[in-house]
Amino acid sequence: MIISERIFKILKDKNMTQMEFAKRAGFSNSAISDWKKKKTNPSAEKIMDICYALDVTPEQLLTGVGIDDVNETPSVSDRIHIDKADMKLLEDYH
Repeated sequence: MIISERIFKILKDKNMTQMEFAKRAGFSNSAISDWKKKKTNPSAEKIMDICYALDVTPEQLLTGVGIDDVNETPSVSDRIHIDKADMKLLEDYH
């Protein structure tokens, strides 16, 4: 997911309108519309204003951690599969 897509996902999740976001961030509504229509990203100079307006960290906005479902950090149980043989070894070790 690119940054502009992430911005619109956050807006939707927060039930915030484009106009409200534009006002909070100090951007024109047309600039924000361009990001959506052209699927382009805002310039680097605007990232902090966007983060402030959306109440997210730059890391969240840039990487998607905590925003994109696919970028969520998997839990230990999602990464490790323990079968019966593994459980037996663990019990014997313990």
